[in-house]
Amino acid sequence: MSGPIGEGALDTLFRKARTYSKFQDREVREDVLRKIWDLAVLGPTSANTLPMRVVFVKSREAKERLKPALAPGNLDKTMAAPVTAIIAMDTQFHEHVPRLFPHNPKFGELFMQPGKEEFTRNHIMRNASLQGGYFILAARALGLDVGPMSGFDNAKVDAEFFPDGRWKSNFLCNIGYGDGLTLHPRLPRLSFEEACRIE
Repeated sequence: MSGPIGEGALDTLFRKARTYSKFQDREVREDVLRKIWDLAVLGPTSANTLPMRVVFVKSREAKERLKPALAPGNLDKTMAAPVTAIIAMDTQFHEHVPRLFPHNPKFGELFMQPGKEEFTRNHIMRNASLQGGYFILAARALGLDVGPMSGFDNAKVDAEFFPDGRWKSNFLCNIGYGDGLTLHPRLPRLSFEEACRIE
């Protein structure tokens, strides 16, 4: 690393970044969606296993397929968002381990051993969620705004978009260019003293 990033970058990623519910009527191009992935996939995961998968729900037809799974409070904003990403997890991620972790290509076999089911589920959820965080930061770094949410029926999303059962939905994330006029004041955060210890 060459040193800390600038104050402007910190504002973009954290201090001035917000969770958006409304977006401008402006397309998010496919090449920008590809750039989000290309950045997010660089973040660290355990043994580089990279279990996150993404479906970018962009077309009107795809949005209609997503609609029945949305909680009432998330319905209008999701249908109006330029893109909704289904942040998902690949339950068979270990198939890629020989390529992604070549200095120990047999590491993926660990996740298929009898009795390792809970270990594997925890690994998938932890690392796919980490990648979901990188995804949000990557979108912000590219000038986009996001609205991540968990108010939806996972089973309905999985049945509609992942009928073979291999991928499982984790959370949804609306993506676009935010309408700043609709933002509310930022909600409180916990202080370092309330939430941290140094031992």
